[in-house]
Amino acid sequence: MGLLGRSLAMLFLLICFSWLPDLNAQSTNGSSISNARALDALLQDYAYRAFRHPKTGIPFDGAVPSNLTGIKVSGMRLRSGSLYRRGVDMYKEFKIPTGVTESQYVERLVLVYQNLGNWSETYYPLVGHTYVAPVLGLLAYDASNLSATNLQELDIRASLAPISIIFPDVKAAPSGIVAKCVRFDLNGSVNYSGLLPGNTCSTVQQGHFSIVFESIAPSPQPVSPSPTPNVAPPPGKREEKNNSKIWIIIGSVVGGLALLVLSAFLVLWVQKYKQRKKMQRMERAAEVGEALHMTSVGNTRAPAATGTRTQPVLESELVP
Repeated sequence: MGLLGRSLAMLFLLICFSWLPDLNAQSTNGSSISNARALDALLQDYAYRAFRHPKTGIPFDGAVPSNLTGIKVSGMRLRSGSLYRRGVDMYKEFKIPTGVTESQYVERLVLVYQNLGNWSETYYPLVGHTYVAPVLGLLAYDASNLSATNLQELDIRASLAPISIIFPDVKAAPSGIVAKCVRFDLNGSVNYSGLLPGNTCSTVQQGHFSIVFESIAPSPQPVSPSPTPNVAPPPGKREEKNNSKIWIIIGSVVGGLALLVLSAFLVLWVQKYKQRKKMQRMERAAEVGEALHMTSVGNTRAPAATGTRTQPVLESELVP
């Protein structure tokens, strides 16, 4: 069973390695999300470092390392009750109305502001879209310990009116193209909504926000006449490639199972062979363990006893 188990494990690893290219291709978006979440944790640390002499309701700008030049970060500490009753008239580009609550209640919280600037497309790539404004972030954290790092975000929600994001520097979209708002949730989902007047977007929850427009695909270049026509690849080429890969994997699995069956039969045959050899050795040992006296009876050799255990006695000898 040990050999059979190791063979199964090797077959499983072989199948996993054969699927590695597909897994890497499918995890590209997940890698971008992971990098963005790591940046959130880093910027939370630099925002908290700015609170040398913290005051409630006052934003404090943090300093980022030189390898992140172009990113701006700020932190503002608030009381949860004050945030709900009064809101924040203007915190950078964010206008926070009254009625904002957090699902995990804390007495004090910190609103961390992010402006990713020229790093927007690096951490939040959008295929088929072009940014006309930087990505802005608004995240809430617990303020009970201003030296803490790697804090979990609080889930804040606007219950009475949405939060407004007013973008001051917006590039002009091409003529005839309508720009729209985009919101990135913390779980990586992307949501689009209409752009409000004054380059304003709205939201009822925290996250990252920007303004984009859908990129126009370049028009195809005219093809000059050629004596040899270009042969377009058949539409089913990709499907045939995928099918061939599937058949290769199925063949590998079937071949591995056949190898396992042959290995099992080999193990059983070896065990039977060892048992048979052991029985033969025992039989030979039994034959040579005690020698019997042989005598001739006609033309045949037969074993004969050399004596008897009890000597015969005549009945008359027992009578006194």
